Amino acid sequence: MAVADPVTVGVLSLHTSKETKAILNAVEELGHDSEWLRSENTSISVADGSPLLEPEVDVIANRMLLSNTEQPAEELGLVNAFSQLVPTLNEPSAVMTAMHKLSTATALASNDVRTPDVTLALSGEKLNAARERYGEEAVYKTAIGTHGGGTWKVGPDDPVNAKVGNRYAFLQELVDQEDVRHRDLRVYVVGGEIVAAMYRYAPDNDWRTNVALGGSVEDATEDLPAEASEMAKRAADIVDLDYAGVDLVEGDEGWFVLEVNPTAGFKGLYEATQVSPAPYIAKLAIERAGGEVDDDRVRDIANVLDDSRPTAQPPESVTQDTEPAVIGYTEEVVLSGTSGSKSVLAKSDTGATRTSIDTSLAADIGAGPIKSITRIRSGSSKQSKSRPVVDVVVGVGGNQHTVTASVEDRSHMDYPVLLGRDILENYQVDVSRRIDSDAADTPEEEEE
Repeated sequence: MAVADPVTVGVLSLHTSKETKAILNAVEELGHDSEWLRSENTSISVADGSPLLEPEVDVIANRMLLSNTEQPAEELGLVNAFSQLVPTLNEPSAVMTAMHKLSTATALASNDVRTPDVTLALSGEKLNAARERYGEEAVYKTAIGTHGGGTWKVGPDDPVNAKVGNRYAFLQELVDQEDVRHRDLRVYVVGGEIVAAMYRYAPDNDWRTNVALGGSVEDATEDLPAEASEMAKRAADIVDLDYAGVDLVEGDEGWFVLEVNPTAGFKGLYEATQVSPAPYIAKLAIERAGGEVDDDRVRDIANVLDDSRPTAQPPESVTQDTEPAVIGYTEEVVLSGTSGSKSVLAKSDTGATRTSIDTSLAADIGAGPIKSITRIRSGSSKQSKSRPVVDVVVGVGGNQHTVTASVEDRSHMDYPVLLGRDILENYQVDVSRRIDSDAADTPEEEEE
């Protein structure tokens, strides 16, 4: 019996991640060729009426991380261009539906898949008018976001904005069960079949279950509730994703689908289940291109999350295409919370681990809720103080950063906001540049 020729699978991912590496390595382990489509080696051109994608591939597995980019439409357009030339897993139209949480909810509800009640309004007045429908506590989140960033709990008297920063936000019903530790369920679906599932539990001092925020995990594959199993597969099918992490939560009425994530991570799932989705995604891509795969081999290598450097990883450019943006010693920034935005002066401090904001400013914009408590040491003092930590969106130029900032009384300081390394790591700091007068600065504090 003749063996089919190897196919070449391209993984489209401009960022470096365990997931991308694992898929590329799985393709090679299954006896096929791989290409990592990224900025160093990828181009598309049209010459004499013929389009050409380089490097040449037979199929693309789309792993473009769009939800935390500033211009998701720009990168989605790239995927759309590539998908017109090569069969693509997780096509751009499906990803567009999935990455916008309201679009996902609309698609699912239209097909009788249970989701929490939601309201997105184009004005703050209309959104606040809908608040009373959601009881004592509601979830308030940005329509596009990831890793739990841009998600808050709000009370009945907390005002909310139609936008947080430059992204629309919406109210969502808080689905929970009384007297039960808060958890949700992540089900990984590939090609219409469930690969693995895990329960995710919220960390102390938080209600969000995201592994990136410190949530703990537990294997749920073997005892996956039948209702949740069918809902997860239906959700991935309705959104039309070839592979997805489907998040569900159980309420008194049964299971609800929260999100359908086209670029769900593998780390937490593997930690809980010892199953990597990478070989299953590789298998789906290979077969989509007409290649053949040994199913037993897929199951064997799924027991390892191989995120070593793949042979397909192109050498990094000697010179970077762009230098980091420059930020001054003082800058005008825009702080956004659940109830508004405010433009203020901020001071850059590369010695500070975390961004810090003034108590009054935090109240004005509706920063929060409090996630945890951190310890801060003041200057050369050996004594430390406790500070609450909250989520806040910080706009610097055209960039938006969701960070967990400490809150303190900065009324005696020169600036209501101190930019820490959680933001400054994205910039080159020019201490000679400042937009205000050269006033003497009050000593700051350091996080322990």
